[in-house]
Amino acid sequence: MKSELALVERIRRSAGRSRQLSLGIGDDCAIYTPVAGEELLFTTDLLIEDVHFQRETHVAADVGYKTLARGLSDIAAMGGAPKFCLVSLALAEWTDERWVDGFYKGLLELARGTKTALAGGDLARAGKVMADVVVCGSAPAGTALRRSGAKPGDGIYVSGALGGSALGLESRKGKAWKKHLRPEPRLKVGAALRARWGATSCMDLSDGLSIDLHRLCVESRVSAELDGDLPVFPGATVAQALHGGEDYELLFTLPAGGKAPGSIAGVPLTRIGRVRRGHAGRIRIEGFELQPLGYDHFRKP
Repeated sequence: MKSELALVERIRRSAGRSRQLSLGIGDDCAIYTPVAGEELLFTTDLLIEDVHFQRETHVAADVGYKTLARGLSDIAAMGGAPKFCLVSLALAEWTDERWVDGFYKGLLELARGTKTALAGGDLARAGKVMADVVVCGSAPAGTALRRSGAKPGDGIYVSGALGGSALGLESRKGKAWKKHLRPEPRLKVGAALRARWGATSCMDLSDGLSIDLHRLCVESRVSAELDGDLPVFPGATVAQALHGGEDYELLFTLPAGGKAPGSIAGVPLTRIGRVRRGHAGRIRIEGFELQPLGYDHFRKP
């Protein structure tokens, strides 16, 4: 790579511009002009070599795509619409211009498909590749979905099928591998849950159903009871559906007596249980207590 300045210019030419970005890549800050009556949502996420991907198995475009997909999934969980992103990329010695071009090709493919402007970021060298994404989204003021709104009696639902990413990481084959490499942020599902279906709480499934439902219940100060009839990805095990991470589906609750549609934007929705009163965070399934065994960066082996 010739220089940081030359690399920034290559990225700027690829990224294009957004109408609400008064100033984008190239200055000390981006300038964004929000619309009156909207609430801005901000999230950040890290993708780290040998933790979230391996250079031997993950091509650059998939790494770039997934970097943005992880942040967009958080925006989807709050029922928001993405506006722009900032991407900081630390490059290892083994990377070259071709790898960097591939990274941004994958990232910008998803950015354009979701109308997410690339507004800037940072570049550095490191021992391993690390990508940090900040995504800004928006929702009408006072309407963004949260983890803390579930109430006793609410139904518990998930979008899509669970365990596919864990199966893909294990098998490196077929649709499951594609699910792992290129998760689809459920932006249309989240927006519909917020605007039309009255979801009381929502979050994305990044670390596994067992631990993410535990987190939602802790925030809402409730417990949960699962039916045991989960939508398992074809070929995955029930354990992968319960504890496997990186599905990036939505976990949400609807008011007691309400009913979710069979699907939203072609994505199937499944009722998997009910919110209960009780110890905050406790989950029972078929009479047994379910331990939160999904992925935790800081859990000791």
